[in-house]
Amino acid sequence: MKSSSSYLYDQDIVAWANQQAEALRAGHFAQLDLEHLAEEIEDVGKSEQRELINRMTILIGHLLKWRYQPERRGASWESTIRTQREAIARRLQRTPSLQRTLSDPDWFADAWGDGRDLAVRETGLSALPQRCPWSTETILTTEWLPDAEQVRTHGET
Repeated sequence: MKSSSSYLYDQDIVAWANQQAEALRAGHFAQLDLEHLAEEIEDVGKSEQRELINRMTILIGHLLKWRYQPERRGASWESTIRTQREAIARRLQRTPSLQRTLSDPDWFADAWGDGRDLAVRETGLSALPQRCPWSTETILTTEWLPDAEQVRTHGET
C-alpha cells in the first residue's frame, strides 16, 4: 500500500513538494518520501542539462542561419545569438558542473544535430555541415559571428 506522501506525489506534485519541504524543515524525516525525493533531485540536474542543450540548439541554429544566409542577417538574429550566449553564460556561472557537459562529445553532437535541424527547418537549406565547423569556445565567444572564414571541425586541435 502506498504511503500518503507517495499517493500525494501521484495526485498533486506541487502539494507533495510543499509537504516534503515542510517535513524537511521541521526535521520530520520519517515523513519523507525518499524514493520520490531522490528522483526529483536527479530531475533538477536533468532539467539544467535540458535547459543548456535547448539554449545551445537555438544558438547553433542561428549561427548557421547567420553563416549560410548572409542576405537575411538582421538585428533579430543577432539579438537571439547574444541572448542565448548570455543565458548559457549565466547558467554555467550558476551551475559550474555543467561546464563538463560542454566538452562531452556525445552531448555536443546532439546539440549540433538539433541546431542543424533547427536551421534546416527554418531556412530550407539542406547543405549544412554534418559536423560542427567551430569550437565550443568560438561558439560561446561574445562578439564572434561566423563568416566565410576558414574553420576547423569541432573536436580537432
